[in-house]
This record gives sequence, structure tokens and C-alpha cells, in this order.
Amino acid sequence: MHPTPYQPLACDLYDLLEVACLHRYDLVIELTDGGMLEGQALTTETSADKQEFLIVRSADGRHRLRLDQLQAITAVTPGASFKRVELNSPSCSF
Repeated sequence: MHPTPYQPLACDLYDLLEVACLHRYDLVIELTDGGMLEGQALTTETSADKQEFLIVRSADGRHRLRLDQLQAITAVTPGASFKRVELNSPSCSF
């Protein structure tokens, strides 16, 4: 369980994550706690309580990362449509 209430990601940034998953980009992911993870973007998912997650596959297995815990992502796949993106913009409203 996560100690802080979920803060949705801005819509345009969420769209970039969807592109990363669609094309299975390899990403370097910087976490808000200072950690880093390298892995392939697989999909996004939303929990019953409306928290959103990025699912990635790394050398040590699958990871389910809550989107508001991501500081930045860098696409390292050749030809990717983006490079490094900060993910700490204001969220969109639903």
C-alpha cells in the first residue's frame, strides 16, 4: 500500500506512457524516492480505487509502478518519439 493519496498524472504525460507501451520502448525510469529502474514498458492499468500504474519488465521481473511515484522517464529505444520527460506537471481533471 502507498502512504500518500494518489495524484493523477497530466493527460499529455499519460499519453506518452501509452505510446511507450504501444511501441514497447525500453525506458530508464527515475522514481520520486531517488531510485531508478530500467525496463520495457508493457502496459498501464487502473486499480478499482482509480490509482494508475505503469507495468514494466526488467531483468529481475515485472514491476507495477504507481504513476505519481515516477519523477521522469527516458526512452532509450532507437527512434523513440521522445527522450527524457519530467512527469511532475499538474494533473488533468476528469
